[in-house]
Amino acid sequence: MNTRELLTILSNSTGVSGHEYAFSSVIKQAFEEFCTSVYQDATGNIIGIRKCKKEKTYKVMLAAHMDEIGLMVKDIDDRGFISFTNIGGVDSRILLAQEVIVHGKEDLFGIIGAKPPHLQTEEESKKAVEIKDMAIDVGMDAKKVKELVSIGDIITFRSPTSCLLNNYLSGKSFDDRAGIICIIECLKELKNTDIDVDVYAVATVQEEVGLRGAIVSTYNIEPDIGIAIDVCHGETPDAPKEDTHSTGKGPVVTIGPNIHPKLVKKMFSIADEYNIPYQKDVEPGNTGTDAWAIQVTRSGIPTLLLSIPLRYMHTTVETLNFNDIVNTGKLLAFFIKNLKGDLEELLCY
Repeated sequence: MNTRELLTILSNSTGVSGHEYAFSSVIKQAFEEFCTSVYQDATGNIIGIRKCKKEKTYKVMLAAHMDEIGLMVKDIDDRGFISFTNIGGVDSRILLAQEVIVHGKEDLFGIIGAKPPHLQTEEESKKAVEIKDMAIDVGMDAKKVKELVSIGDIITFRSPTSCLLNNYLSGKSFDDRAGIICIIECLKELKNTDIDVDVYAVATVQEEVGLRGAIVSTYNIEPDIGIAIDVCHGETPDAPKEDTHSTGKGPVVTIGPNIHPKLVKKMFSIADEYNIPYQKDVEPGNTGTDAWAIQVTRSGIPTLLLSIPLRYMHTTVETLNFNDIVNTGKLLAFFIKNLKGDLEELLCY
């Protein structure tokens, strides 16, 4: 299976924060092809280890989160309508008329509805409908719904991956399953290659609700270098240019206090040496990614952040250019290949 097909499988899979176990076996299997060993920790992180031939060496951790935003059943009324709440950063403006899957005892197809505009007051028509005023209709009476659905059941968006022109793809959870594909592209590039560091490939859990998987896995691994791979905002007509980056023009390398200055300079030099396109992003504070947790774990970890430009983040039609995934994987691989000898000077300020 090629990585583009694997991205489709991962994006179409169900894995809302806290429920990533539903498809973790797919990631395990993908890591096993390139890693010395693969295991799952107590919180659900999938960790693949690519050992080098040296007995004592440096550890590089690559982290991309596998959870997605979603919904959860909050109540079922006496007519069979399901009220719900959000898990992670769900924008209520995208919800009306969405097709969803309610994961009860059976997977039930449903649609999200609310009061029609014809029946709204003038004041209501001026505001976005809030989640509390929406409901999911699965076309069943209350008795049947309550037999199949329980409070706390997970709800995901029904939005299968689609192919656009010019190597663009659209799907519901490229944030951040595209990052996992970047790690696999890196491991592919490193296959049958001698390297001087041990690589820990980590698919983290619960990033969307507090970077929890990154905190736990980094504490356990205690890497010498931590590299988070996530998404950033791709350019769209209505978005400020200073807050977005171009799709199809390579990974975005972050600069800022969350990032180790010597490592980022080395990343730039590697990209230039191997003619890999890249972009720069200045982030003066919290990057909002696993990098934020990695940096301050234990006594501190020198950290980098690579991002894939993504349009329409946290919607059901997240859109990216697959070339950016390939180039991100290559940049990671060449960076790792060039970590030679004693890295103490590189890792110090």
